[in-house]
Amino acid sequence: MRALLYHVLFSLLFLGCLASKDRSVRLIKLSKLKKFVDDLPDMPRIKGYTVSDGVPISTTLSIGMYQKLWKFHRDLPPTPVFAYGITKATATVPGPTIEARQGVPTRVTWTNHLPKKHILPWDPTIPTAESSSNGIPTVVHLHGGIHGPTSDGNSHAWFTVDFKSKGPLWSTKTYTYPNVQEPGNLWYHDHAMGLTRVNLLAGLIGSYTVRNPTVEDRLGLPSGDEYDRNLVVFDRSFRTDGSIYMNSTGNNPSIHPQWQPEYFGDAIIVNGKAWPSMRVRRRKYRFRIVNASNARFFRFRLSNGLRFVHVGSDSAYLGRPISTENFLLAPSEIADVVIDFAESETDVAVLRNDAPYPYPSGDPVNEVNGKVMRFVIERFSEADESRVPAKLMRYPKPAMHRAVKTRYIAMYEYESSTGEPTHLYLNGKSYDDPVTETPRAGTTEVWEIINLTDDNHPLHIHLGLLWVVEQRELVKVDEFKECMKKVNDAERCHVGEHARGRRHAVPRYERGWKNVFKMQPGFLTRVVVRFALLRPGFGYPFNVTGEPGYVYHCHILDHEDNVMMRPLKLVL
Repeated sequence: MRALLYHVLFSLLFLGCLASKDRSVRLIKLSKLKKFVDDLPDMPRIKGYTVSDGVPISTTLSIGMYQKLWKFHRDLPPTPVFAYGITKATATVPGPTIEARQGVPTRVTWTNHLPKKHILPWDPTIPTAESSSNGIPTVVHLHGGIHGPTSDGNSHAWFTVDFKSKGPLWSTKTYTYPNVQEPGNLWYHDHAMGLTRVNLLAGLIGSYTVRNPTVEDRLGLPSGDEYDRNLVVFDRSFRTDGSIYMNSTGNNPSIHPQWQPEYFGDAIIVNGKAWPSMRVRRRKYRFRIVNASNARFFRFRLSNGLRFVHVGSDSAYLGRPISTENFLLAPSEIADVVIDFAESETDVAVLRNDAPYPYPSGDPVNEVNGKVMRFVIERFSEADESRVPAKLMRYPKPAMHRAVKTRYIAMYEYESSTGEPTHLYLNGKSYDDPVTETPRAGTTEVWEIINLTDDNHPLHIHLGLLWVVEQRELVKVDEFKECMKKVNDAERCHVGEHARGRRHAVPRYERGWKNVFKMQPGFLTRVVVRFALLRPGFGYPFNVTGEPGYVYHCHILDHEDNVMMRPLKLVL
């Protein structure tokens, strides 16, 4: 206990020194950096299976976490980062794209080779994994994966270099991903308690794709490494020496020396390059776009008026393709879209962003963070055998009448006397409070999410699949909020009388099974949560009720770390 006290006091002193340095820190003037000078990288691809006599079989990968230098822009000095890779030399930001085969398990041994000292400031006053002389705590979560709890990357299952220190819920070195979910898009990232925001900011992110050629080839969508691309998008700021800048002084320094409610950087990074450029042919391309930002929402639009055709949202296909001029993507959401460059009347198209930050009522974008990347379109058309079919995948729709339980999940934000956020809770409880959400495996529930804050919170439920059926404005919000903060009980506060405002339609490109959904401020959002596979008659091929269970949380990482996250334990 005394050692922990000394550790905290030393950390506070260290953060105080960082705070004094922040006042004189020199940042790169990003407006001076030329855009579209770096080619868009295609991250290394690793197969999560082997092939024997033409049959895919399970395999085990070893993927490490390393500190190395990374060039985010031609004119930026090399940046110290944390990166995933088979080796340090091949590690990248984002990490390699893991290509899995539906129904064929992929096993990964995640290894930590990080140094003792973090490259970014961290705050010991929020619930956090113990940072000791044994190194930086990490643990990997496969976002959107359907797998056993020992492979879920629980925040308390962290480990340091060579597993010298381990969290209280650590259980295994090798994770097993059965890949029993439908073909679609996932991503992997760090999930260590209280360190998720800094570990992802340092670079611990990567794409993961589940494929089923037998089913997907019939669709005829653009395919092959050239025409089917993963785009991992996030934001960063940099010092003049190239290092990632994260403010080391909190909004409430007397309470939290470092923690701030949201991180925003002005440089927009795609596949590890700031404002990259991609040369494309006049034909259809498929882009699997992950928003891997800590807190930034993106509302994408193409400068030449080309449209996006959505074929999937998060880890599942849509039933039918949906065409849009623009779309909103929250942190951790995935959009699976097709763009037909043959329809362009120009030779250049810039992917733009106009989402305020924080979303929805924050600052407008500027010339720097309002641009994402550029497509340079070849002038001559070519034969294109790919297509977008009228129908995609057919999955069961939500059956609300079969829901076995309705739960109310309230989102709270707490402030200091100066009006600055101090922490955020779900249902007025911290992460380490006893579990209250215990759904029965194989069932469907209705969750009514009540957002009593001013922010839009992307809610992610591990293991569960979401289908949003209604978004309704709350009326007499202040009266309702006052009651909720007193008794913390939606039914006693007569939630039905307050959830009578105007309905907002769910965007058509998000009307399907998802892993994340955006909870609008001042709204009640009704969500069907399925704790079962989408294919009827198939049960989980693992012990879904085992320790350490699962979690649900806001995917604004600064909120998740402090502590907008709750445990989720399935029962039989």
